[in-house]
Amino acid sequence: MGQYERHVFVCTSGSTCPGQGGDLVFAALKKGAAAAGLHGIVRVNHSGCMGQCGNGPMVAVYPEAVWYSHVDVPGAERILRDHLIGGQVVENYRNVAPRGDNKLPK
Repeated sequence: MGQYERHVFVCTSGSTCPGQGGDLVFAALKKGAAAAGLHGIVRVNHSGCMGQCGNGPMVAVYPEAVWYSHVDVPGAERILRDHLIGGQVVENYRNVAPRGDNKLPK
């Protein structure tokens, strides 16, 4: 097993995630994980562009390789509670798309 049980990446860069609230989602997950006592168990990091522009904010949880799209602050709180603490994927935020880049047209 790696350094952490789970590693969470939140897109806070690129052309759309910052304007869609990526920083707010990051802050909610980072603060929520700390408040839940997950220090050393769950690591929450900023990420670069995930190639899903227009579908964000994007959140990826590893090692499960679950990607979430259109995450808002309430969604971040659900991901924290249900997935990171409870071990259950939050299906209504789960990103279901073909492999690779899935940028929405401008």
